[in-house]
Amino acid sequence: MPSEAKFLWEKRLSNQALGGLAATDRFVIVPDRDATDASDIFHCLKAEDGEAVWKLRYFARGNLDYGNSSRSTPLIDGNRVYLFGAMGHLHCVDLESGNVIWKKDLATQFKPSGELPWGFCGSPLLVDGKIIVTPGAADASIVAFAAATGDLVWKTPGNLPSYGSLIAATLGGKRQIVGHDKDSLGGWDINTGARLWRLVPPRRNDFNVPTPVAVDGKLLVSTENNGTRVYGFDDRGMIIPEPEVKNEDLVPDAHSPVVIGGRVFGISAGLHCLNLASGLSSIWRNEDRAFQEYGSIVAASDRILVTTQRGELLLVDGRSDEYRLLSRLRLFSDEPGIYSHPALVGGRLYVRSSGKVHCLDLAAD
Repeated sequence: MPSEAKFLWEKRLSNQALGGLAATDRFVIVPDRDATDASDIFHCLKAEDGEAVWKLRYFARGNLDYGNSSRSTPLIDGNRVYLFGAMGHLHCVDLESGNVIWKKDLATQFKPSGELPWGFCGSPLLVDGKIIVTPGAADASIVAFAAATGDLVWKTPGNLPSYGSLIAATLGGKRQIVGHDKDSLGGWDINTGARLWRLVPPRRNDFNVPTPVAVDGKLLVSTENNGTRVYGFDDRGMIIPEPEVKNEDLVPDAHSPVVIGGRVFGISAGLHCLNLASGLSSIWRNEDRAFQEYGSIVAASDRILVTTQRGELLLVDGRSDEYRLLSRLRLFSDEPGIYSHPALVGGRLYVRSSGKVHCLDLAAD
């Protein structure tokens, strides 16, 4: 990583946003809102120089806590990108041209069973040719659309959605969708949407923002009231309710931990490194001011790259038995708070400040 930030290009945006960035070696997809805060905007930029390729804009008025911008990360699959706004608008768009292939208005079609003060937050999940999203209606808590056509494949009854994302994983020999609804952790059948199991933690009122992590046939879950724990599964793919191990110190309310090399890295009043093989015991913890607030982590096989809420970029050794900082860059000054997850492609990091998207050259000397 360079000793000073070297930006190859930057692009001014219309408004602040929370949603993550998605990128390929050719394109960068950036969520935005218009200046009047009445419409969602998604930009497609050239990865090489930031020039505009296309822009999708549609009316999406709202009044959510923490603003009305998209919370989710765009999903790129081949020549298509799936875009999901906080008001429930889902678009399948041709990546090259920006032409809309199909679209859905989840709030109108399925009508959530209660209030969503933060809106629709989970990123779309693509699995077995289906796009999985969470409208939170009584008869359609989770739905699956055919990725190619937008046709409804299945819907399953249940609760309001959580504020995190679903994953697909094989657990207990059963391939399934896993994640949170408003008040529980669950697994659902990929083909039918039928709920397989439900687990309510002992301490209620988690926000259920952090995304679970499947690792070695088990499930790592972190929340702010119930800590970080690892669950096993029986041979039917059902969760074993009592966690195998638990850590009470890593308690993120919005950050999603990552797992590399048998270690868990997460941010919660410090950067934690936990040992999966020894009961989530602490290997080290660093309380640098950069880790006192929200941060997002991109993991490689032997290191982690942390983008902090206040605009710093820290590269940390992922194998050392003590905290070892490899590099530190100040990207932006006086930022009100960076929540948008960056995108890393090769030696380029695409990262958002409050008013711009930037391309950072990580290979620069």
